[in-house]
Parts: sequence; C-alpha cells; structure tokens
Amino acid sequence: MYNFNLTNLDKRFLKTLFIKYKSVIKFILTFLFVYIIFSVIYKLYLDASEGSRFYPDYMTHLVALQSESLLNTFGYDAQILPHPEERSMKLIVNDKYLARIIEGCNSVSVLILFISFIIAFSGKLKVTFLYILSGSVLIYIVNLIRIVMLSMGIYHYPEQTEIMHTVVFPAIIYGMMFLLWIFWVNRFSKLKKKNV
Repeated sequence: MYNFNLTNLDKRFLKTLFIKYKSVIKFILTFLFVYIIFSVIYKLYLDASEGSRFYPDYMTHLVALQSESLLNTFGYDAQILPHPEERSMKLIVNDKYLARIIEGCNSVSVLILFISFIIAFSGKLKVTFLYILSGSVLIYIVNLIRIVMLSMGIYHYPEQTEIMHTVVFPAIIYGMMFLLWIFWVNRFSKLKKKNV
C-alpha cells in the first residue's frame, strides 16, 4: 500500500495552484452544484407529472400545443395527439405523422444548462436575474421556432430528416445558448469586471 505524504514543497505548490485557479474552481463547483440541484428538481417534476392531465408533462404538452398552433399559423393542418406507446406527443401535419415531441424537445434541459452557467458567472443580482429571465424566454422561443422549422423541413424534405434532427437544428439551440453565454461573460459577469 502506498503511503501518501505531501511535502512542504508539494503543499506550497498545491496552495499556489489553488490561489491561481481559484476563480476557475469556484466556477466549476458552482456550475456543478446549480446544475445538479436543478436537474434533481426537474427529475422530481417529471416523476410527479405521471398521471397528470397534461400528457406527458406540462412543459412538453405546452411546447407541443404551441408548435401545433405555429404550424397552423403558417398554413399547415397540424395536430398533436398523445402517443399511445410512449410518453410523447405525436405531431401530425396534413394527415401525415411526422415526429414525436418528447420531454427533450421542451427546452428545459437546455435552460438548466444555460441558467447554471449564468449563475456560476454571476454578476449583480438584478442584472443576473433579468438576464436569466430574458435569455430563458429567448431560448424557449428559439426552441419553438426550431421545432416548427424542423417539422416543415421533415414534411417537405423527409430524406434530410436525420441531418436536420441531429446536426442542423441542435446547432441552432445550442448555438443560441453559447452566444448568450459569450455575451454574458463579456458584458455582465463579475469575472469581466475583475479583469478590467
């Protein structure tokens, strides 16, 4: 068995590293803490949603209804129906079953990631709160537009479904989140103020 003893030199080196990277360590720990807390709350919410009148859960149901409404606004005959075999909503456009709207489509997981990052790089309380609120609304709206565009794309170009679903449209939502992060760090975070 190895006996692990730190020499004074090792301890000073570790202390120097800790001091040098204190802000990075604080960011990582804060991010992980907030992300885990929100993820656990979200999981409890999903578990509590089973058997509720909003199928499969309130947020997914709401996103499905709003996607249906937007598609109808653009002149499609859209309809959502509960999927009989899994917890999702079937999206039917002009009597053609196009896709499922599942829990992962409701943008909550992306919002948890976004909020965790902003809190980890927090600025003034009021500014942080307003940025989280406005950024979350923007991400939610972009996600709805993404679902509608993806649905129209699948309807007109079904042979491109895989690339649209796995590459193009995830890039839109995650790209939006990344741009909001960059804007936050460069404009409002405490880290920016420390480095000025």
